[in-house]
Order: sequence, then C-alpha cells, then structure tokens
Amino acid sequence: MFSTPGDRWNRPPREISVSGLLIEDLSMRFELPNGGSVQALKNVTLELKSGELMSVLGPSGCGKTTLLNIVAGFLAPTEGRVVLNGHDVIGPAPERGMVFQQGALFEWMSVRKNVSFGPDMKGMPRSESDGKVNHLLDVVGLGDFKEKMVYELSGGMQQRVALARCLANDPDVILMDEPLGALDALTREKMQSLVLDLWKETGKTIILITHSVEEALLLGERLVVMAPRPGRIHKEYRLPFAELGVGADLREVKKHPDYASTREEILSMIWEMEEEIMGRAETSE
Repeated sequence: MFSTPGDRWNRPPREISVSGLLIEDLSMRFELPNGGSVQALKNVTLELKSGELMSVLGPSGCGKTTLLNIVAGFLAPTEGRVVLNGHDVIGPAPERGMVFQQGALFEWMSVRKNVSFGPDMKGMPRSESDGKVNHLLDVVGLGDFKEKMVYELSGGMQQRVALARCLANDPDVILMDEPLGALDALTREKMQSLVLDLWKETGKTIILITHSVEEALLLGERLVVMAPRPGRIHKEYRLPFAELGVGADLREVKKHPDYASTREEILSMIWEMEEEIMGRAETSE
C-alpha cells in the first residue's frame, strides 16, 4: 500500500476512471509560527469507486479531518493530489458536499430555505427547486417541518436538515466529519440507519469520519484505520455490516458473528496507538 519516496517521484501519475475518487500519495505539513512544522499526513493513498461507503477511524490527531478537508478542497496538500471523476481537486466545488459535526446551518432561515440554498445559488427554477426540496425533506423525515426555523429543531433534526441540504446540491461525493458525534444514543442509531438508507437510495460515494468503532463498523463497507502522526493508513477492512444494515435493525446487525471480534480487534489496535502517543508525550516532557 505504501511507496518509498524514490518510487513516488519516479513513477507517472496513476490513471483513474471517470467515475471514481483517487487520493494519491497525499502528504500535509503545517508550518508553525516558531519555525517548526507538524507532519499531519504522509503518503496516504486511497481509491474509491463511485458509490462506495468508507468510514475512517483512528486516534485523536491522526489527520482524519485534515484528510477530509483536503478532499473537500478546503486545504491544499503539501504533496500528492486528489482526483475526482478524472479532474484534479483544486478547491471547493458542488461535486463534493460536506456535512459537519454541527450542522453549520443558517439559523436565521427556515428549514426549507436552508435546503434550497444550493439550488437557489445555481439559479435552479423555483418550481424545480421546490419539488426537489420537498422530496428531500420527506426522505429525511422532515416534511412537516419545512417552515420551522432551524433553532426550533433538536440536534438530530438539524443534522437531518444538513443531510438534505448536502443532497440538494446533488454532489458526487458526500464528506461527513463526525456528523453524529453530538447526538444522544437513540437519535444517533436512527441517524445511522438514515445514512445507510440514503447511501443505498442515492448511490453516492460517502466518506465518514468517526471516533466510534461501532459506528465505523456499521457505516463502512470499507473501514480505514489511520495510524497516529504522521497520519497514514494502518489497516483497511472490507465489511458486510453496512450492506446488512440497509433497512434493517442495527441492533440485529451487531449480533453478526464477525461483528464483536472485529470490534475488539480494532479497539485493541487503537488502544495500542493511544498508549504509543501518551508514551511519546511523557518522553518529550
């Protein structure tokens, strides 16, 4: 999976199909005001086919959010490239939608106006936009809340609005940064089911960042575990649980014979990484 620096510079750029996402030899170094630097990512390579659902897991500070922000176009990598549908990513664009941990909604707007914001900015005709917004709000279970103000909604309902607003732009890739982390356990489970249903219904490519091993198992047909700084791919799994969870009771999915053993394997892996990080911190003091 990894390449040496010499290999990296001597080979031609990899070709990718017009319907996929390529993250190739991505590295990110942040320069510090005191003249030092932090290597957040190093030689990260991933390739996703259109319609794949991937969860990304790892200890705090391993570069998960940095990776997502580079794919979104919010950050330019120090080295490497991101290619979507045959074109280099050089900045934010509607083809990549982002759902944040906090909904990042316009609180002074109604639910309907939040979801219609993207289509309105594109100049979509009102009749077409209204039909699309109404459909998406019905899909996420908010059809009766169109005219409510965002601040009147619960956290779970606000995240449903954020999902609908993202889908309204019809992105090729949906990027989710801890989107369910602030929700209570019951609401989080319902939202996990919704994410799986939307994935299957829309066929979108989804990358989801999470700190929850259980959530990563349930919401990733591919699960990537990242190693601590510099962030890099430690291990990748291909799992059946996301497919099994579509339209099903997720508590039943957790009874799958491989679920518990995979969870314990990944928990042990991350625990060892956290201990390594703590050991580094103690040594540096």
